[in-house]
Amino acid sequence: MQPISFLILDAEYCERQRIVALLQPLEPGPVHQASTGQEALEGLHRSGGVDIAICNLPTAGRNGLTFLREVSKAQLAQAILITGQMDASLRRAAHSMITCLDMQALGDPRQTSDVEQIKIVLDAFRAGNDKPVTPEVNAPPSIAEVQRAFDDDEFEPYYQPKIMLNGGELKGAEVLARWNHPRLGILPPGYFLPTLEAHHLIDKLLARLLEKGLMLQKTLSLFLPPVELAFNVHTTQLGSTTFVDQVEKALSDLKLPAHGLLFEITETGLLNSTANSLENLIRLRLMGCGLAMDDFGSGYSSLQRLCDLPFSQLKVDRSFVHELESRPDHRAVIESAVRLADSLSLSLVVEGVETSAQQEQLRRMGCSIGQGYGLARPMSGTHFFQYCLNAKRSKRD
Repeated sequence: MQPISFLILDAEYCERQRIVALLQPLEPGPVHQASTGQEALEGLHRSGGVDIAICNLPTAGRNGLTFLREVSKAQLAQAILITGQMDASLRRAAHSMITCLDMQALGDPRQTSDVEQIKIVLDAFRAGNDKPVTPEVNAPPSIAEVQRAFDDDEFEPYYQPKIMLNGGELKGAEVLARWNHPRLGILPPGYFLPTLEAHHLIDKLLARLLEKGLMLQKTLSLFLPPVELAFNVHTTQLGSTTFVDQVEKALSDLKLPAHGLLFEITETGLLNSTANSLENLIRLRLMGCGLAMDDFGSGYSSLQRLCDLPFSQLKVDRSFVHELESRPDHRAVIESAVRLADSLSLSLVVEGVETSAQQEQLRRMGCSIGQGYGLARPMSGTHFFQYCLNAKRSKRD
């Protein structure tokens, strides 16, 4: 692994030296220093950029904000660590700004002299870089490429398990679209969904995923109790006059019960609900399917939607888990969601669980079901089948 490189932007020379002294025994990589935003930018342009920029915003002031914007524009740093004494709301706003600038916002140790906190920051940066990235491509796929992929059956469902935080029991899985591209490998939906949306092929993708997912569910039913599968519903599908008929036919063809299906709908997808949308939601629930409000807390809809619509599950957005240990307000949101779900008789799933510490904290807060890389990564149908069988054996043993 390549050594991590740093830039320290702080008006105080003594503070810069203190951080250098802390970093040197932890990381052998180069450490650049600057007292002003302009000096920092000039140095980064000369060096070609760094991995982590450590910025004392209170001493850098407005120049520090300009520095962040320019660093992002020129792609001169991958991650930013904000230091210095700041009001908690200002620190949170700065983190949000960094995220909006497409850089990784690292944990914010209140005292830069705390060696353990610096270690946590470095571990977080390495963990972020270890995650899979979308293969570099020059442009979105053409409609001809997408049609060829459908013809060659290259779109596949991947399954990310939902796990009981207390005991590790499998509760179901979210079905995620992947493109098994013959040249680029496994591609995430962010690459191909815009083309599908532009050419009204979302229904065709769901039909393919639903067919394959239900066939796997049928096979699994021969060996273990029903495994609930959750499918994401696009806004356009929610108002379609044929959407529920498509689901009903898929279940009928394989003689599967509707209660083994759950459909996840984002808050933003409910903003402009039509009569057709509401009818579809009611029909799905009358059939026996579950409905989840996805990414709860990240959208713009009111709690009235949660009260008015027939949801059976609430999924807390992953953003509230990522900084669970450092942000009391995020803990408060999750605890409130637990109480809300309980009072409305909804199951609750927390997304984005990546560490055992987060898992334990969430369990103590009353969360029962989690989903995330720390519990199980998305996997192909073959691997998910084996995963389910292994889970059954572990429970029996």
